[in-house]
Amino acid sequence: MLAGHFHDIIVVMEYKTTIGLEIHAELRTKTKMFCGSKNDPEEKIPNVNICPICLGYPGTLPVINKEAVKHVLKVGKAIGANLADFTEFDRKNYFYPDIPKGYQISQYKYPLVSGGELAGVKITRVHLEEDTARSSHDAGNYSLVDFNRAGVPLMELVTEPVITSAEQAVNFARELQLLLRYLGVSYANMEKGEMRVEANISVSKTDTFGTKCEVKNLNSFRAVEKAIACEVARHIDLLENGGKVIQETRGWNEQKQETYSQRNKENAHDYRYFPEPDLPKLKLSELPEFLDQKLPELPKEKRARFDKEYGVKEEDREMYIIDEKLGDFFEETVKIAGDKKLAVLISNYITSDLAGLQKNNPDIDPFKNIAPENFAALIKMANGGELSSRGAKDTLAIMFKEGGDPKKIAEEKGLIQKNDEGELLATVQKIIAENEKVANEYRAGKEASIMFLVGQGMKASKGSANPQVLKALFAKELTKK
Repeated sequence: MLAGHFHDIIVVMEYKTTIGLEIHAELRTKTKMFCGSKNDPEEKIPNVNICPICLGYPGTLPVINKEAVKHVLKVGKAIGANLADFTEFDRKNYFYPDIPKGYQISQYKYPLVSGGELAGVKITRVHLEEDTARSSHDAGNYSLVDFNRAGVPLMELVTEPVITSAEQAVNFARELQLLLRYLGVSYANMEKGEMRVEANISVSKTDTFGTKCEVKNLNSFRAVEKAIACEVARHIDLLENGGKVIQETRGWNEQKQETYSQRNKENAHDYRYFPEPDLPKLKLSELPEFLDQKLPELPKEKRARFDKEYGVKEEDREMYIIDEKLGDFFEETVKIAGDKKLAVLISNYITSDLAGLQKNNPDIDPFKNIAPENFAALIKMANGGELSSRGAKDTLAIMFKEGGDPKKIAEEKGLIQKNDEGELLATVQKIIAENEKVANEYRAGKEASIMFLVGQGMKASKGSANPQVLKALFAKELTKK
């Protein structure tokens, strides 16, 4: 069994995996791509955001949504790509119930964006098209079509075939989702179908690409990873057993955790592309408002700044990159605290204690109850010795649920740490007298004995004594001659 296991590993290592991704993202615009119908991904009632244009009625004419064009160009700028001077739309012809016109308006020869790179992956192109309607096949022996989504602006990004593992593919998709959100061009929620991933996968023992299969409509990062891994294993198994990989389009069955054949893979000529005659060609150099767009701080830039300014650990930094609200809270707290040396301590309390409270109480919005100035005050109290680590956690728990000033909360709950040596001295002397054997062990050279005495002091003070102050007082008293 062990020998067979090693054999499997050796076989897999002989093959090179090549992956190219096609990622579709619905764009954030008020209206659809070529008409005035509302673009509302939250609409639950079917077939209300529709009009004769997005339903493909004869005699209707499309009009280009300028905001959608700007969104795609903004993405191109962010990935360091070439922005087209000349661009045009094309008709992609195929017949399916979710395509009301019998063709989709897309881009083929002259995309808006070409080249660029993201997360170490080279990009082939980014183009703009209209989305299809949404089909439902689980109603019985018939299908239903909701045209609310038909005509929604859809960005398609195609990578070069340079991805070599499922993990790298997922990392790229996550980074693209982040970028789209930072740019404000798409919500990119995969669970709502606002971002869909398609993976072209092949394996080969040589530098020549193997036969590729496309797995379509992967709607979660987990599905992307599992489907690619499954497909790679399927290809290798076929080739090792004398079979051939057939170029085709496949789907992903989440329940069975396997891919399944859908149809033969189409080529470009199958779609009979030709320039869309009802839309103008665009010469973008003559439209400076499309090209002169300012970019916000991008995820990679934010990572570099957080490393340089705050020195927080990588896991914390990624939490702030992914959750911008949390990142803003962290930065505002550091700013109010007025000391960047406290940044790491502030970060520890946010990503560990505050995040833990939020995880256990998902219905509570911590940012509603905890203002950055109060959080900064809490950290200063902990750093200055007014609150023990335990006291700070207990105070934060109250702030999380009820809000309030940390100083008042700590005073009311008796959590303020006692640092006054004079106040603690009587307690220290009493404990030494009650634990003479342990005291003599310390005097005889057993230094660890002092921690027992410190523990007794913390117990006697109900946790309010500063353990460092206690330890120093015990050492001083025990070494008196």
